[in-house]
Amino acid sequence: ALSLPRSLPATGESMKLLALGIAAALVASASAFVPQHAARRGAAPLAMSATTTVSADGVIVVRNPEQEELTKLGVADWPTWGCEASKFPWSYGEKEQCFLLAGKVTVTPDGGEPVEFGTGDLVTFPAGMSCTWDVHEAVSKHFKFGE
Repeated sequence: ALSLPRSLPATGESMKLLALGIAAALVASASAFVPQHAARRGAAPLAMSATTTVSADGVIVVRNPEQEELTKLGVADWPTWGCEASKFPWSYGEKEQCFLLAGKVTVTPDGGEPVEFGTGDLVTFPAGMSCTWDVHEAVSKHFKFGE
């Protein structure tokens, strides 16, 4: 398990470093699953079914989430929302989870780095975050506010 040293406060920068460390560990461990004979034949590496990234601002993007996880969360029962290509400011008064049925979006937290996600991604936005949504392709999503 990765953790921050006791002397390093949990700031945005330290969380970014932690997220990068987790991502590096996931990539390194994924390569262990590629059979050596397949790599020698030039076969494509096996795809990991779900990958998770965490931005310095706390936005969590799970690409290709397992159907079992979506069922456990009850995503199919969440309300839906959609919009055409557009750009607008948004603030999260509480945590939001959403599952994109269609679309492509870049969300840029105020003073932060852009986060891209799209169709099939499960995204969690932290409470208190203000950002700009830049919808590149019309969005349709299931969503849930709160815990």
